[in-house]
Amino acid sequence: MKIPIKYGLLITLGMMAWVLITHSLVTNPRSIVHSLGIAFFTNILQFAMLYLGLKALEHEKGERPIFKEGIKTGVAISFVYGLTASLFFAGLIAIMGTKWIATEPGELDAPMSRVILVRFVGLLVGALLLGLIYSTVLSFFLAKRRSED
Repeated sequence: MKIPIKYGLLITLGMMAWVLITHSLVTNPRSIVHSLGIAFFTNILQFAMLYLGLKALEHEKGERPIFKEGIKTGVAISFVYGLTASLFFAGLIAIMGTKWIATEPGELDAPMSRVILVRFVGLLVGALLLGLIYSTVLSFFLAKRRSED
């Protein structure tokens, strides 16, 4: 359980650094840096940390993990990331308010509490879904094969 916590928190720390640095440099919350930039950066960061987490699992076990262990570890890393990132944004909204949230045209009439809830659920579910996809791909290449037994 140590690997998912370590690598999930590393993804969250990278995402936190990106958010804090970009919002201090680019103040417009509708900027492309805040929409596409964070998506691009966190996806690459999540993929890289999942790879490093699976390699750490391999190093810890002394052999290549089986496919199922790779997927479980990758999803656990992604769960820690999704949960801690949601907690970070909850704290950020509690401290900074909602001025950093860019509302989409369809969200203008919706209450802010619903917009925030949808974003939190989307972050957690998105992290888990992408974590499942990325860990499946990585496990396919990194997992032990039957011929290696």
